[in-house]
Amino acid sequence: MARRRDERIDRAVLAAVSELVREVGYSALTMEAVAARAGTTKPAIRRRWRSRPHLVVAAMADERVGVVEIDTGCLHCDIVGHLEALRVGMADPALGRVIPALLADLADDPRLHEEFLAIVWEPRRNACAVSLRRARERGEVVKDLDVDLLLDLFAAPVVFRALFRHAELGPDLAELVTHAVLVGVGDSRASYCTNPAGQASSRGTAPRSPFAT
Repeated sequence: MARRRDERIDRAVLAAVSELVREVGYSALTMEAVAARAGTTKPAIRRRWRSRPHLVVAAMADERVGVVEIDTGCLHCDIVGHLEALRVGMADPALGRVIPALLADLADDPRLHEEFLAIVWEPRRNACAVSLRRARERGEVVKDLDVDLLLDLFAAPVVFRALFRHAELGPDLAELVTHAVLVGVGDSRASYCTNPAGQASSRGTAPRSPFAT
């Protein structure tokens, strides 16, 4: 009969990983340090997680930094809340400072990369997608809304600034991004292509805004 896995060790190890990546970063994280902090041994960790990337992905999924469930009844308010949670999460070393180096390691492990997307990144997207679908049910957005595209449009500025650090992740960023995506950045003359050779003109009609009712 197989020995039952001790969940106390699992919890201690994952907590130790979260603490250590905030203290020393991903690149300096070692199995020895995790074992010492968790009060266990390297073989015990290796039996549970094959490698450091596997261990870090598990810890990130367990901690769920920046994942929130919001339902204010207002699409604008919901999106601001999701983006603010993402902004705070990306400013946390356990997420924002880990992702660049971790993704480099995941490039050679497609299976773990898929796992990372499924258990670390998708919960954030799914929480925001729920808000978009509720807004669609309330009639705030069109029924044929491309949810995946809008999720990328919302999250991209926050993630881009967190990774490249070319601009601040200021406290007003969530509001600014939400307004830019929901309202648009062009005036009525610049919203759509008017070039006769352009794709929209060749069809005879301009594309409809996803937020038009």
